[in-house]
Amino acid sequence: MNLYLENKVAVITGGDSGIGMNTAALLASEGAIVILSDMKQDPLEKTAEALRNKTGKKDTIHTIVCDINDNDSVLNLALQVKEKHGGAHILINCAGVRGTAGDFLTLTDEDWMKTINTDLLGAVRICRAFIPQLQQRSWGRVILIASENAYQPYEEESPYNACKAGIINLSKCLSRAYSKEGLLFNCVSPAYIETPMTDAMMDELAKQKNTSKEEAIQWFLKTERPHIAVKRRGKPEEVAAVIAFLVSEQASYVNGSNYRVDGGAVESAF
Repeated sequence: MNLYLENKVAVITGGDSGIGMNTAALLASEGAIVILSDMKQDPLEKTAEALRNKTGKKDTIHTIVCDINDNDSVLNLALQVKEKHGGAHILINCAGVRGTAGDFLTLTDEDWMKTINTDLLGAVRICRAFIPQLQQRSWGRVILIASENAYQPYEEESPYNACKAGIINLSKCLSRAYSKEGLLFNCVSPAYIETPMTDAMMDELAKQKNTSKEEAIQWFLKTERPHIAVKRRGKPEEVAAVIAFLVSEQASYVNGSNYRVDGGAVESAF
């Protein structure tokens, strides 16, 4: 399938690993100009070089450091994309954190705000900075990464749950506001994907249980995520494939939607 992404400028936050990195590889292989963004230059450039070697796209994978917690940093990212590449066509916000987890009554305002500042306000800042560029193109695709937690919340992750539900609502709101200008907004909701975030969770679980990481993963699947019908962690490239479709010309009638890539993790049909 031709995704018609040749020379489309795609900005990917959280691009140095996991879903962002794999999405970058797929879009670059389809001919897009990819700008990877994350908080630290060294790991970002290391990832970019690995992708250049993997895809053979030496001149179309670029890096710009950005911290989505800082509005000035986000504005600088948008400015550099505009000056160097003429503006973005595609925006994919993969940056996010699990945030503080625990019993609801133990979580402070500070705990909540740390998660909200990254997972919800980070998406707000990114969209606010780049929507004007998409408007100037009269064509745009925006993908916000939500989570299964938005539909099936886990009691120890209340700030994360609330932020991811907010992301889906934000995407729907923006889809209604800007679709008449050729801009399409959608969400992708992964569940238990092989990313640095879940790796850290499993490392900590293995330490708590004094067991191997693989044993911790199997315990977590059986005990904490029993509704994942495929009985395994998802792969970031499986999420990337859905994102690539949604930012393409092939998805020109998909707007304000949320696509779950969760192996059946959400028990409800709706």
